[in-house]
Order: sequence, then C-alpha cells, then structure tokens
Amino acid sequence: MGLTGTALAIDAGNSKTDVALVAADGRLLGTARGGGFQPAVVGTARAIDTLAPLVESALAQAGMTGAGPVDHLSAFLANADLPVEETALTSEIARRGWSHAVSVRNDTFALLRAGLPDDGEPVGVAVVCGAGINCAGLGRHGATARFPSIGRISGDWGGGSFLADEALWHAARAEDGRGTPTELARALPAHFGLTTMPELIEALHLRGIPDRRRHELAPVLFAVAASGDPVARGIITRQAEEIVLMATVALQRLDLLTEPTPVVLGGSVLAAGHPLLHDRVLRLLSERAPKAVPHVVTAPPVLGATLDTLDRAGAEADAYGRLRRAWEERGPGAGAGLAT
Repeated sequence: MGLTGTALAIDAGNSKTDVALVAADGRLLGTARGGGFQPAVVGTARAIDTLAPLVESALAQAGMTGAGPVDHLSAFLANADLPVEETALTSEIARRGWSHAVSVRNDTFALLRAGLPDDGEPVGVAVVCGAGINCAGLGRHGATARFPSIGRISGDWGGGSFLADEALWHAARAEDGRGTPTELARALPAHFGLTTMPELIEALHLRGIPDRRRHELAPVLFAVAASGDPVARGIITRQAEEIVLMATVALQRLDLLTEPTPVVLGGSVLAAGHPLLHDRVLRLLSERAPKAVPHVVTAPPVLGATLDTLDRAGAEADAYGRLRRAWEERGPGAGAGLAT
C-alpha cells in the first residue's frame, strides 16, 4: 500500500540539494542534504541518482525504509528551465517509485511558495539571485510568468557567478590599461594571496585555482563597492536594475502592477542584505512597481517545497504553522538532520 499521509519534498540547486519527509499534519519527519543538482552536465538519470541516497536517508530517520511509496513527491529543481526538461525529470523521478504522484517545477517556485501566505490564492513574484538569477510569478486563476534563465543566450545578466566574472573582466582591463582604474585589480588577486591580475589570470586559466572557487570573488566585489569604488558600484547597480526589471516584467505579464502583490527576494546574493544592492532594489521597485510588497526570504528554499506538499494534501491550517516553526527552529542554513 505504501506510506499514506506522507510526502517527499526536494529542493535541488546548483550547489546543494535538500530532501525532506513531511507528514500531512505538518510534522517534519526527516531531512537530508547533498551536493548540487546538474542534469545539464551529468544527464537526467545520473542527476536523479544523486537524489536516491538523500531520499533513503530522510526515510530512514523516520524509520520508514522499505515501507513503500509516499503519497506525493514535490520536486523544485535547478536546471528545470524548459517544459521539455520538466517532463524528462518528472518521468525519471516517477520511474524510481518513491511516490504515487510526482510534480516537478523550477526551484524558483520553491522560493516563491516559501514567501507567500498559506491561505488564499497563491499570487506573487519571486526573484532569486544566488549563483545565477531567475524569476517566476503566479497570477490569478493559475497564470504563470517565467523566464528561460539559461544564461546569456536567454538574455540573463547577473547572479553570483556572473558578478565574479564581471569583476574579473573589469579588473583585467584596469590592469592592462584598456579599462577604468578600479580597486578590483588589487583586491581580486589579493583574495587568493596573489599580487597582480596577470598572476590571477594565469592561476585561473591553468587551474591553479579551481573554477569552483570563482564564486568567492562576488563578496570581494561587494566589499570593494562598499568602499566607494565607482566600477564596483556600477556592477552592483546594474545587478539591482536586472532584479527589478525581471520582477516588473513578471508583474506586468500577470496584470499585477496595479494591485498590492508580494515580491519575494532570495538567493545568497539577495539574502546577504548588502545595503547598496538591497536599498537600490527597493528604491527602483518603489518607482516602477509602487504596489509591489517586497520582502527577503532567508529560510531554506526547501521550506517552499515542503509547504507545497501540504497544499497538495489539503492540509489543515495548523499544519502550516507547525511546519514553518520546525524550519525556523533549524535556522536558515539547516541541512541534514531531524526536526519535529
């Protein structure tokens, strides 16, 4: 028969994956955390393979190993950017037999769900700015606004990895005379114990510094911007423009510009609360979408995935409060472990 009254929730991002086992009454029965989820790199089947030990761990914490499929699995996945990708991922997860029903959406919708009220029609827009950037919105009667968010080929600009590369570009040109002088030319190499940009360029090119460490340069960019460096501040200002542009276009597509609407902001870059970026985003939103009601969500995005399982189960109101409290007790950086 399987496990009735339980569901699996998955939030899988580029850098980490969270799995949770949830009861219909809002109890958090088990959780597990693993590495990044990258089907575009390793293929759909191998990407889903990485979820298997996490699912098993969450079930084991509740003493439910081998008990059969749960009622539903709600998966919010990075790189589920196109309908064809959602279809392939749904099919592969369903094939594993972890649940009687499966739903797959892009992980931006998990942030959106985490930031929306638990009662009434789900209406709002979310912008995630973490390693990358994405935006998704829900309107009246199930209307949806999305962007492909595949990178520059789909018109994207921003996110932590992009900002790090942008900082490197400006620093390299400042060093060799092609660009405007900037403190970035000193600060970026210094972060890795180097002296000049040619040294850093060589280290990155020859993999003396692994590519996975490039993201460390985004906080350096923000620090240099905070010191007043015009080039660094210009990059951050552009990032704010892109965040607000995505949110405003989504609101416009959903016919929500003229009514109070939540705009949920999240991801590591936005959640860090850098004053230059945060204040600029709020100011631009007030000008271009004055009815928008922005707020930053620092809770783990898997919260949204777990709330979605309650939505699908038709849970009682107190179940939502119980589930939200469980995640609050764990803190924003919570990963593997158990909370009740």
